[in-house]
Amino acid sequence: MSLLPLLALLLSVRIAISDLYARRVPNTWLAATALAALAWLLGTRLAGTPLPLLPHVAGAALGLAALLPFYAIGWMGAGDVKYFAVLGLMLGMGALWPLWLLGSLLAAAHAVALLLGRRFGGTLPLRLQLLRDRAGQHWKRHPLARGMQAARQGRVGIPFAAYLAVATVSLVLWQGENA
Repeated sequence: MSLLPLLALLLSVRIAISDLYARRVPNTWLAATALAALAWLLGTRLAGTPLPLLPHVAGAALGLAALLPFYAIGWMGAGDVKYFAVLGLMLGMGALWPLWLLGSLLAAAHAVALLLGRRFGGTLPLRLQLLRDRAGQHWKRHPLARGMQAARQGRVGIPFAAYLAVATVSLVLWQGENA
């Protein structure tokens, strides 16, 4: 596995944890990884074994352009958009379509589960409703849940960056096995 997929893998693990826990995609991690990727791409040129630069730069631009409208209308956080652009830089333009597709399918499954839970939660047998409510109350008192709520600072929504991260890890590992 070369450095860029490895960087994408490591960044994705960090982003998934952060997005699930705090609904945040840290700019410092994105900037550091993007700079490392650019340094690697330019370094391969100096070493005489250049990687094609155009697919990576086009991937960053396309990743940014593809999700920016969703941020503009309020459907997505800025971190999700920037993370997708950094993935395009590291993995190239060709990786964006499968990453977006799998990440979107996972996010859609999350949304459907939430909607079904709201819609049919009241139709559960009374014992299951009581069990669900008791488990929910117990969870809200747990220190991890309190820490998550404090870290989120009121941010809600589906963790799309985490789903993109799952897609990225899957793609990188799958490509690594088939290389």
